[in-house]
Amino acid sequence: MFVVIDDRKGVIQGYAAGFDREGIVSIGFSSTDFRDWLEGAVGNDLGAIGAFLLGDCADRISLPPSIRNRCRAPIIALNGLKHLKSTIELFEAGVDDVVNAPVHVREILARTAVIRRRTIGPAEQTPTSVIRVFLDGRDPEIGGRTLELPRRELRILEHLVSHQGKWLTKNQMFNAIYGLFDASFDENVIESHVSKLRKKLRGHLGYDPIESKRYMGYRLDDLKSRANGESDPSRHS
Repeated sequence: MFVVIDDRKGVIQGYAAGFDREGIVSIGFSSTDFRDWLEGAVGNDLGAIGAFLLGDCADRISLPPSIRNRCRAPIIALNGLKHLKSTIELFEAGVDDVVNAPVHVREILARTAVIRRRTIGPAEQTPTSVIRVFLDGRDPEIGGRTLELPRRELRILEHLVSHQGKWLTKNQMFNAIYGLFDASFDENVIESHVSKLRKKLRGHLGYDPIESKRYMGYRLDDLKSRANGESDPSRHS
């Protein structure tokens, strides 16, 4: 989920439409409403955020430190005009990138992916030689072959790969894929998406790389060891 912070409703609506075309959930706030939301947000809410887009608002220089105190997600500032002083101020305030607006949503996705690869710690990096996701709208490569996936299944796979080795509950995955404020779906829809995704991955890999446990949710298995033929009799199919 992407969070757009801008005091102009038209800008928020424009980016929302762009993200929707890419199958990405977004939510927009004015700067005042965002501060109120951030103050009350809990860990699971913040963990569902892919990036913050900081647009035109009166206090945007003071917002990045507030965000960084609560969340590690990338902060990308949107600048309507090229102005060196403004760009420097934004970087000094703690943003991860400054982009000239308007900018295509796919570029935002690509920049977010680069920032995440650059900023996560070595202990959290668990690369796999079997599944490769790009986080920019492209289909994943499974064992060197492209696998076309519906957008929801693609987002689930991207989320699992980004948190490889960690258990993700249905609620965490639902918030990341459908957003925090979508009441039109039940979180059990995640079970259906994961079931379809597992079947496709099994067809490409010859085994199911996704573990599931009651109350714990889902976890992407150690794909390198699985590629070497190791088995786990306790896995759930």
